[in-house]
Amino acid sequence: MTYDADVIVIGAGLAGLVATAELVDAGRKVILLDQEPEQSIGGQAHWSFGGLFFVDSPEQRRMRIKDSHALALQDWLGTAGFDREEDAWPRRWAEAYVDFAAGEKRSWLHRQGVRFFPVVGWAERGGYDANGHGNSVPRFHITWGTGPGLVAPFERRVREGVARGLVRLAFRHRVTGLAATAGAVDTVTGEILEPSDAVRGAASGREATGTFSLRAQAVIVTSGGIGGNHDLVRAQWPARLGTPPERMLSGVPAHVDGLMLGIAEAAGASHINKDRMWHYTEGIQNWDPIWSKHGIRILPGPSPLWLDATGKRLPVPLFPGFDTLGTLDHIMKTGYDHTWFVLNQRIIGKEFALSGSEQNPDLTGKSVRDVITRARQAVPGPVKAFMDRGADFVVERDLSALVRGMNAVTKEDLLDEATVRGEIVARDREIANPFTKDLQVTAIHGARKYLGDKLIRTAAPHRILDPGAGPLIAVRLSILTRKSLGGLETDLSSRVLTGTGEPLPGVYAAGEAAGFGGGGVHGYRALEGTFLGGCIFSGRAAGRAAAKSVG
Repeated sequence: MTYDADVIVIGAGLAGLVATAELVDAGRKVILLDQEPEQSIGGQAHWSFGGLFFVDSPEQRRMRIKDSHALALQDWLGTAGFDREEDAWPRRWAEAYVDFAAGEKRSWLHRQGVRFFPVVGWAERGGYDANGHGNSVPRFHITWGTGPGLVAPFERRVREGVARGLVRLAFRHRVTGLAATAGAVDTVTGEILEPSDAVRGAASGREATGTFSLRAQAVIVTSGGIGGNHDLVRAQWPARLGTPPERMLSGVPAHVDGLMLGIAEAAGASHINKDRMWHYTEGIQNWDPIWSKHGIRILPGPSPLWLDATGKRLPVPLFPGFDTLGTLDHIMKTGYDHTWFVLNQRIIGKEFALSGSEQNPDLTGKSVRDVITRARQAVPGPVKAFMDRGADFVVERDLSALVRGMNAVTKEDLLDEATVRGEIVARDREIANPFTKDLQVTAIHGARKYLGDKLIRTAAPHRILDPGAGPLIAVRLSILTRKSLGGLETDLSSRVLTGTGEPLPGVYAAGEAAGFGGGGVHGYRALEGTFLGGCIFSGRAAGRAAAKSVG
């Protein structure tokens, strides 16, 4: 029987690159397919902040953070909330991933040249009890070079495979079907799309110029999730979160369409936990968009006052950076699809970071000088650009004008000055002394006990209405689509399973298409820094297992 390659990998994002690199190391011949042009290699990882979840790392120890495998597993399981029969493999993947994060993950990446920013971030802080959601300690390690810096070593290994004649890169190849011979999936069919010089992330066109049919002993699906397909997001929206929002921003380009998941299902794959998804509540319109409905996520410190669409403060513990999906759940019950941060220039200058490699040119460019310059600025350049040009930002010297500007943004008089002023003044009174019943103020004081937050992420407590800290700033926040937490069900070798729990012969899956492992390694919620790592861990497993399976 004649094959075009040993293995076909569908999707040239991070998981696909990792799987292909591992296959190259094993001497296997690979065809790497992707519907986008070559300039989009690396997929969504390229756009990322490069955050990675490590446990008891050298960076943590230098910051005097005491972490352990047991604590990380407690946090993961308390966050995931596994409670379904189909969570058997996801739970096993979760345990294996925590082992990886506490074990060889960092050293393995370090050997490939990946380096990390020395200050560890504290994302998803939870705010519940010890067994509930959230990271008990800071674990968010930023890759030096952000997303592109993490993609680079795997892209290099793949291109070395091209030079050795082991890898064929087939961009603009859109898969439409999988077929089997004698019960084993071995054929990938699809359309060859017209060439495109579209910049990374921009719409590249879908006109077909031909078809293709390729055969291999194994197929690895690494095609990503559904975040760019709002129709599919709404179709799979969980009933527990109410009616999906009418207006959403996209944290990923439109080609993240989820269509390959349906193709795999049609071939016999089990697709589980479709209703588990990860969307951010702090999305803002990109003033310089690349793709349709392009949104950016604010990575906030703990100080902004978070108000709903009518000016009421969000309940405890829904503070900035504490519980993403808990906040989403609350917002969807308000009857509105937007909220507001209210803060001032002193807070925004210290506490606002913007997710994305392009929003962090100092870290992405690996410039120590630019990092130092950014730390010395009253407001970092990328944030200042949104203050000046962002459609969601209102900047005023007095509160009356601020509220008028907020209503002008939504084109509805949902906010009255008395309500907004009452929330701010009550909060500001709690700042006047070291004692407080306001748990957000307590959280601010607690954050500043961690050196990393005190240095670069949390402003010293002060009144929002302090004239010396102004001007005042309001930011409209929208729901930002991002990740699928469910996916193709896989065993620990990344073999795709059928509805009966048996492996689908010849098919593997990794990355977001596999729910980052098992069909949903995160359960209902994620701890952050775990998406890129999930692509790496599951991609590595798929590449190694597929390499062993082919003759």
